[in-house]
Amino acid sequence: MRPTFLTAALLAAFAVPAHADTIIDRANGYTLNAAGQLQRFTSLAFDDLGRIIAVGSEQETAAALPRAEHIDVQGKTLLPGLIDAHGHVFELGEIASGVELYSPASLNGAVRAVADFARAHPKNAWIIGFGWNQEIWKLGRFPTAAELDVVVRDRPVLLHRVDGHAIWVNTKALEMAGVTRETPDPAGGKIERDVSGKPTGVLVDAAMELVNKVVPLPTPAEARATLDVALASLAKVGLTSVHDAGIKVVQDDIYRDYADHGKLTTRVYAMIGDTTADFDELSKDGPLKSYANDVYALAAVKLYSDGALGSRGAALLAPYSDMPSTKGLLFYPDAEMRAKMNKAMKAGYQVNIHAIGDAGNHQILDAYAQLIPQYKNVELRHRIEHAQVVAPEDIPRFKQLGIIPSMQPTHATSDQNMAEQRVGHERIKGAYAWRTFLDQGSKIACGSDFPIESPNPFEGLHAAVTRQNNANVPVGGWYKNQAMTLTEAFRCFTLDAAWAAHQENVIGSLEQGKWADFIVVDRDIFKISPEQLGKTQVLQTWMGGKRVYKK
Repeated sequence: MRPTFLTAALLAAFAVPAHADTIIDRANGYTLNAAGQLQRFTSLAFDDLGRIIAVGSEQETAAALPRAEHIDVQGKTLLPGLIDAHGHVFELGEIASGVELYSPASLNGAVRAVADFARAHPKNAWIIGFGWNQEIWKLGRFPTAAELDVVVRDRPVLLHRVDGHAIWVNTKALEMAGVTRETPDPAGGKIERDVSGKPTGVLVDAAMELVNKVVPLPTPAEARATLDVALASLAKVGLTSVHDAGIKVVQDDIYRDYADHGKLTTRVYAMIGDTTADFDELSKDGPLKSYANDVYALAAVKLYSDGALGSRGAALLAPYSDMPSTKGLLFYPDAEMRAKMNKAMKAGYQVNIHAIGDAGNHQILDAYAQLIPQYKNVELRHRIEHAQVVAPEDIPRFKQLGIIPSMQPTHATSDQNMAEQRVGHERIKGAYAWRTFLDQGSKIACGSDFPIESPNPFEGLHAAVTRQNNANVPVGGWYKNQAMTLTEAFRCFTLDAAWAAHQENVIGSLEQGKWADFIVVDRDIFKISPEQLGKTQVLQTWMGGKRVYKK
């Protein structure tokens, strides 16, 4: 799937200051109450600080703010700003400056895209790209360095797989990184090799760092430029808050600077990437629960248990059904994983751990079962990010331990072409199991994992309700018994995503005292056919009472 949201048109997004008091009139408004029930309204009033004063009829809001400026939205549908509970903000902006490999339907097409980009960017020291997927190409194998060498030999090429858990490089990149047949596989990673042991050009999970560490870091100006592109992208699709799943000191500095100067047009709830040096620096003063009127927060830590299903890096309890020689990769032994979690929990941070395979999920649930009683901090609302393939007997443990399953609906519809091949008919019953989680009372925090998937939350709503991809395939939905209702999916991208960041009292719904984060869209999503959800267009995005996007 090509992320068509990354175009020059994104840069047309703009912000205008709110008036002293503002009332939105003639709205077809929907929000949620604390019980998750839909509430209707026609008018929304907020003050000069961007706080909601009243929600209801036009008479009620006019009485609450008698001197407000009125904006007529002419019957258009108005919704709370949507929240993506798992994305990678800077990486979203970086895609715009690299080789786009989501679109090519074949290996040859991908290689041509690399060649075209290299010719068009002769001064780039590295050729960087994103989005390749050998499953779509029907190769039955990973691509190789030799296939890239045909078009680019003199400069290193580094291409990120669609799931972000493998890279495809040319021989020059391997040489610059010093990766040879003698290089051992790092813990939690794999160097793909030919029968003689020679690296073939694909590195999975922890092995990616062997090459990543020699790639020059972006300059401060480049980092800010990528953030600008990302923020424009997010505003265009109606995201007023995102959870950034893994940042470093340099990104925290930029976020705070943007927050200080009113340049964050989407709220950011950030997670510190790992418990290493960046955590030591960023955690000196403890969790940052709110900064600059709830525009920024840094109160969580992001860890990794395993890899991804598509690259067979996800850790499974039994071998892969389509490759019995491997069970995937746990990144850390149990004791080391618990030590990382312990360090973050002891410091008072919410711990959010990537776990895709059933073995990865099992390892993390076992660790939570030991650590949460020790610290008595279930109120921190610890999370498992993805919770993608879970042993059925482990699913109830999420509820028992108070663990939030942070899940991405479009992963199911993107993975349907290979997931059951990977895990087989029985294990798939515990995969992408939204209905099972909801029925046991778990609150799901929905996201997209952008830029691995499109950040467009309406595509996520569509996938959650239909279990179909953007082309409405397969007919009837893929394992439709695990689908959400539209109200459940709406809550998953609003109030429950806010709850997963401890922000349900300030955002996630349109209620008195909360921030005026809302969007105006071109159709009534509660009256159209589910197949049309993904086609919804955002007309306006408002964050904290300021309009940050207008179509």
